[in-house]
Amino acid sequence: MTAATVIRRATLEDAATLQALLEEQASHHGEALERGVEALERHGFGPQPLFRAIVAEKAGLSQGFALYYPDFSTLRGRPGVMLQDIYVRETARGTGLGRALLAEVMADAADWEASFLTLMLDRSNEGARAFYARHGFTARGDYDTLILEGAGLDDLMNR
Repeated sequence: MTAATVIRRATLEDAATLQALLEEQASHHGEALERGVEALERHGFGPQPLFRAIVAEKAGLSQGFALYYPDFSTLRGRPGVMLQDIYVRETARGTGLGRALLAEVMADAADWEASFLTLMLDRSNEGARAFYARHGFTARGDYDTLILEGAGLDDLMNR
């Protein structure tokens, strides 16, 4: 990574850039986002922020981002970070930017005493698996991440 790359915490003014990077990431995975920039503004930069983000720029152009929020392990008895999304544009891959984003996430989460980093990984993404393995990530037990939403969530809430 060159010295000209700036990595910093995102602000409200970065919401549109984050949205564009999230759309690029979703498209890369053949997915589509359900909400727009207004959701990022409200939930990340409003009166009760639910996440933080780190952005990377070089010569005024966005190179990547990481979006994360607090995690807590009852087994460890310590707080950590749940990395929701990380994305490095194709042109910036292999430059050390991914590692730098992860390091900045942990530095930024020092105020909540984060001592571990958790993320979800697409089982078929061999490139990402190799990247994380090189940096010492290990599987978190025999757990799969599950989600409940839509009709199933409505059913749960109405019983």
